[in-house]
Amino acid sequence: MERVVLALNAINWDRQHGGPHFCTEEREQLCEYIYLTLSEHSVDVDALAARQGIDPAAITDRWRDW
Repeated sequence: MERVVLALNAINWDRQHGGPHFCTEEREQLCEYIYLTLSEHSVDVDALAARQGIDPAAITDRWRDW
């Protein structure tokens, strides 16, 4: 998850494309995609977030710049 979020940070701030690029709706879609992908691979995102004392929606916040 960390590598994916860091790669998305790089895309978002790519100067070649004038960054930042992700609008609010796109950020929400990316977070939902990450959540669903983790869930499809048997990661209990809610339990993971609970162990870290955070909301499941904040699971990528540690690395996310967008």
